[in-house]
Amino acid sequence: MEEYNSGDEVVFSADEANLTVKECIEGVIGGADYIQSKVNQWTASIVEQSLTHLVKQGRPFKYIVNCTIMQKSGAGLHTANSCYWDTATDGSCTVRWENRTMYCVVSVFAIAVAL
Repeated sequence: MEEYNSGDEVVFSADEANLTVKECIEGVIGGADYIQSKVNQWTASIVEQSLTHLVKQGRPFKYIVNCTIMQKSGAGLHTANSCYWDTATDGSCTVRWENRTMYCVVSVFAIAVAL
């Protein structure tokens, strides 16, 4: 089990998570064109890398990471999230990334662990 830094304030930083996830998306997809046969691999890599980097920050949270990749074809995509939790400590962020051939939407949910 990961050790947590006990002196840190238990507040989720959406800005830090946003940067972490964007780096993971860029690292996995980068400038690639949409290839249907690679979408499962890309989504798995993005969620695994994002989760690994978030956990390495050493904060007392349980994380949930969800990734959707969609080819740009003119079709609409609508998503929504709702959570019932302690808004003082828990949090979420959604990262929307795109290139000329696809969209990638990653949602991160962080639930504080009572120490």
